Amino acid sequence: MSSVRALRVALVTAREALALDEDLPPLKDALVALGAEVTMPVWDDAAVDWARFDIAVLRSTWDYAERIGEFLAWAERCARLTRLANPLATVRWNTDKRYLVELARAGVPVVPTRFVAPGADAATELRHFINGDEGALTLGATHGLADFVVKPVVGAGTRDVARYSRADSAPARAHLARLLGAGRHAMLQPYLDRVDEHGETAVIFFAGALSHSVHKGPLLKPGAGPVSSLFAPEAITPLDIDQTERKVALAALRAIPFEVPLYARVDLIRAEDDTPTVLELELTEPSIFFAHAPGSAHRLATAIIARIDD
Repeated sequence: MSSVRALRVALVTAREALALDEDLPPLKDALVALGAEVTMPVWDDAAVDWARFDIAVLRSTWDYAERIGEFLAWAERCARLTRLANPLATVRWNTDKRYLVELARAGVPVVPTRFVAPGADAATELRHFINGDEGALTLGATHGLADFVVKPVVGAGTRDVARYSRADSAPARAHLARLLGAGRHAMLQPYLDRVDEHGETAVIFFAGALSHSVHKGPLLKPGAGPVSSLFAPEAITPLDIDQTERKVALAALRAIPFEVPLYARVDLIRAEDDTPTVLELELTEPSIFFAHAPGSAHRLATAIIARIDD
């Protein structure tokens, strides 16, 4: 009598994140309960034989931003050897936040943003942003702002992200110049005041179906400077989203120009008129907050097994 081999699942992480990712243990347990053989390899470990896995699920590759070329080259190799989730094309698109341009063109409300390329003058770009001058890669109105945010276009979590006051823009100019001087594309966004009152809403989908949502308290403090760690401490609580948030989150999901992702997290904040607005669309390595949604680890594990069987 022949035996059926257990499905082999890699939950891919990074060395620094292995002990920090609170979503790894419950997802591993849920997969094992479904009969899978689960490993948690580090993405840049040259000794890993990716071909032995039925699927490699990107979980917490949180150091990719500083090594984006190396990471995407690895993802391409991995995708040739096994099923990568989310797929390579989706990862390439999502690791560069200029995807916000495509979301805006699809009619999805996004946070006003000015993108700045290496070689640009930081002082000039910051002045244009504060004055609300239009540019080729500017989404929405940015004039009349009080505080604003500087962050890299390729970045994970809140690393290298900071909030600044319009009245004291010198530190912001230095931050922007540093990013540009390192050859990194950057983005400038108004800090929407309602974030301090309402925080952020994270809406999580598995295989296109809404799983759960959470409330995230405000992260960026004025005058704190760029965050140097993988992420800033977060205050997370479960949340039942309203119909307006659900509508915007679904619109963002449907605007993804690829197959329905295995997992997706849509981060929303409220605009000044209280409209839910997309801050980010996380399709590569999002925290999923299983601890705040009973049954959610099982739902993703089930979706992973189903994706293998597609």
